Amino acid sequence: MDKVTESRMAIAMARQGGVGVLHRNLSVEDQANQVDLVKRSESGMVTDPITIHPEATLGEADALCAKFRISGVPVTDGDKKLLGIVTNRDMAFETDRSRQVREVMTPMPLVTGHVGISGVEAMELLRRHKIEKLPLVDDAGSLKGLITVKDFVKAEQYPHAAKDAEGRLIVGAAVGASPEALERAQALAEAGVDFLVVDTSHGHSGNALSWMAKIKSSVGVDVIGGNVATRDGAQALIDAGVDGIKVGVGPGSICTTRVVAGIGVPQVTAIYEASLAARAAGVPLIGDGGLQYSGDIGKALAAGADTVMLGSLLAGCEESPASFSSSTASSSSRTAAWARWAPCSPGARAGRTRRTATSRPTSPPTTSWCPRASRARCPTAARWPTCCTSSSAVCARPWAMWAPRPSRRWSPRAASSGSRRPASRRATRTTSR
Repeated sequence: MDKVTESRMAIAMARQGGVGVLHRNLSVEDQANQVDLVKRSESGMVTDPITIHPEATLGEADALCAKFRISGVPVTDGDKKLLGIVTNRDMAFETDRSRQVREVMTPMPLVTGHVGISGVEAMELLRRHKIEKLPLVDDAGSLKGLITVKDFVKAEQYPHAAKDAEGRLIVGAAVGASPEALERAQALAEAGVDFLVVDTSHGHSGNALSWMAKIKSSVGVDVIGGNVATRDGAQALIDAGVDGIKVGVGPGSICTTRVVAGIGVPQVTAIYEASLAARAAGVPLIGDGGLQYSGDIGKALAAGADTVMLGSLLAGCEESPASFSSSTASSSSRTAAWARWAPCSPGARAGRTRRTATSRPTSPPTTSWCPRASRARCPTAARWPTCCTSSSAVCARPWAMWAPRPSRRWSPRAASSGSRRPASRRATRTTSR
C-alpha cells in the first residue's frame, strides 16, 4: 500500500510488536534507504555507525543528523580511526555552516568502550560520565561500533518491540514479480531487510510463481508470496518455496480487483480454504484486506490466519507518509482522503485521471495509470504511541482511537441549528495505494 508504510510507520509498528512492510513504489535506492533508516532507529549496538570526515562542513553534518534522526556523529579518518565526535550541542550556536567539523567537534580522548562490552557495563559508563553515546573501539583506535542511551530507553519504553537477533527493529519490504524484482530484492537484502513480500494481486499464476521461486533461491531472506484465495493457490505457493502466504483477492476497502478482473472469494472462506494447505505444510498464513471492523480480525484468525495485514486502519495515522489537506465535507466525522494509485510506468505520479471508489472517471484512463487506481476516504488518527496499543491497533477503527476537542467557535445557537462540527475534525490526510 503506497503512502501507508514507509520508515516512520514501520518503526512505530515494530515498537508496538507488529511489523511494517515498505511499499515498492519507490526507487530501489530509496526503498533500501528506508530499510536502513528502520534498522538504524534502534539497536543493541550499531555495528556500522554513521560517521563523518573531519573536513566535512557543519551543514553536511547537520543534514546527516536530520536524515537519520540522530543527535551526533562520530568523526573518523579514512582508516576508520576515531578522531572525535560532533553533536547537536557542538553545532547549536554555530552560525557559519561552512566551518569544518574538526573545528567544533569534541576531539579524542573520549569515553569509549571495548568491543564485546556488556549492556550493564555500557550503561554504567553512560551513567557515570553523563554521556549519550559510547563509541566502541579496538586496540588500534578504530571505530567498531556505537552504543547510545536512546537504545536503553527505547527498550524500557517498548518492551514488546519486534526485534531481530542483533536488537534491531524488524522490517519487511515489498517487491514485484518482474526482472526488476531481483535487483530490488538483492539491494533490500544488503540493506538488512528481514523478509520480502512478493506483491501481486493474483499470486496463483505462472509468472508470479516463477518469480517467487527465483527470488527465494537468489536472496537469503524469507519470502512471503501472494495473493491467493483458494487451497490450490496456497499449495502452489508452498510448492514454489515461499515462507509465508498472503490471502485476499479483492477484499480491500478500495480494491477493485473483483470489479476489474471479475474474480475473488469472500475473505473468511478464502482464509479457511488456504489454511487447509498451509497448516499441513507448516507455512504461516496472513489475512490481507477486508479488515474494516473490530470483529473482522477475530474472524480472520478464527478461520485459520496466523496474523493479518492492515492498510486503511492505519492510513490515517500521523506516521503514514501522507500530507494533510482541509476538508469541506458536511459530514461530522473526521475523515481523510486516501487515494490509491497504480502507476504503470516510472514518473507516472504526474498523471491525470483518477477513479474514485464511488464513481467512474469522467474521462478515459490515461496510459500513465493502471485500472486498479481508486480513491476513498479514511479517518485520521493520532500518533501510534498515543492511539494504537497492540490491542487497539487491531480491535478498533481509527475513529475510535482519538478524542476530538470541541471547536472554540461552537455555541448553543450553532448547535441548535444543526451546524455543530468540531474544527479539529476538518483535517484530512491524503494517502495513496
